[in-house]
Amino acid sequence: MAGIGRRGLLGGVAAGVLALPALHARAQARGVKIGLVAIQTGPQAALGTHLKDGFMLGLKHLEGKLGGLAAEVLPIDDELRPEVAVTKVRAAIERDRVDFVVGVVFSNILGALMRPVTEADTFLISTNAGASTFAGRGCNPFFFTTSYNNDQVHAVMGQAAQDENYRRVFLMTPNYQAGRDAVAGFKRRFKGEVVDEVYVPLDTRDFSAELARIAAAKPDAIFTFMPGGLGVTLVRQYRQAGLAGVPFLSTFTVDEATLPAQRDAALGFYSAAPWAPDMNNPQNRRFVADFEAAYDYVPASYAAQAYDGAMLLDSAIRRVRGDLTDKVALRTALEAADFRSVRGNFRFGANHYPVQDFWLCRVAKRADGKFQTETVRKVLENDVDPHVAECRMRSA
Repeated sequence: MAGIGRRGLLGGVAAGVLALPALHARAQARGVKIGLVAIQTGPQAALGTHLKDGFMLGLKHLEGKLGGLAAEVLPIDDELRPEVAVTKVRAAIERDRVDFVVGVVFSNILGALMRPVTEADTFLISTNAGASTFAGRGCNPFFFTTSYNNDQVHAVMGQAAQDENYRRVFLMTPNYQAGRDAVAGFKRRFKGEVVDEVYVPLDTRDFSAELARIAAAKPDAIFTFMPGGLGVTLVRQYRQAGLAGVPFLSTFTVDEATLPAQRDAALGFYSAAPWAPDMNNPQNRRFVADFEAAYDYVPASYAAQAYDGAMLLDSAIRRVRGDLTDKVALRTALEAADFRSVRGNFRFGANHYPVQDFWLCRVAKRADGKFQTETVRKVLENDVDPHVAECRMRSA
């Protein structure tokens, strides 16, 4: 009986070995299909364009393949409307049979997509939105982000304000999950007085009432998170209101997506990020140079994180030899994050959020007349997501 068992075992192993080339051939023939969620409608479309262009540059650098498989990208415009995003992404999964859903700029869209994507046993790779709700008890084996936990970035500014000995700070953010995360993150490290805490609608176009409140409060500095068109409007009106003497500390308000419209109005304003265009490593130098050559504008973090998203997928698919059916193995391969990030230090924590460095940055004007953020100093090193201890990751 032992001999028969051994022959059976060897026969099974041999069959498995012989099956590998056939499996690989089928994977090669099918390729890999990506649903790329990037807003292309309204004043926030610039952010989605950065995200889309960054991912596509990564794909170009990989010669149109991910892990050796021919890659097909299905663009999805979420229109900054959760119900629209859900409808389009469900169609991409059920009708178009995408293998991964990638992208997502805004946290309210991520919140709407989380269940329909992950309950379909499809991996969702956020390259920007990093809501805290999915970092702790809401962590999910099918969810990864190549960006950050929302409140991590804002905590950098809280620490910077603390380092600068600002005692009284005015806080202002949009009234949605990412805005509340911003305030929570800033407060986590800032120990001074919050003189006011203001939340504005996502479609705000006139900040005159809020600017009057800032002037009346006479804070040592303001902290704000106003992405996309909100940031363009606020920075212009802030400068016009004569408030530039009050230090402007921000996240995702003055960046490469908004600076072409803000220009000199943003000069000297501060931001915080895990990445900036002037980071001096081989991957980033190539990314920035090729991005500007291809698209004729300076990339923002939305682009850099999406580029890293492409590299992450490439590394994971390569590790599983193109077999996208084994979800457990694919999850393990994604967790390995076996690629070189444009930002330098990068690995995943247990909740699938990055462990990375964070920087204080300042807006500068380049010799060619273009604007970009540039690193001032490293504020946090190998920073671990604050909610990771609450994550009890279940099996995929």
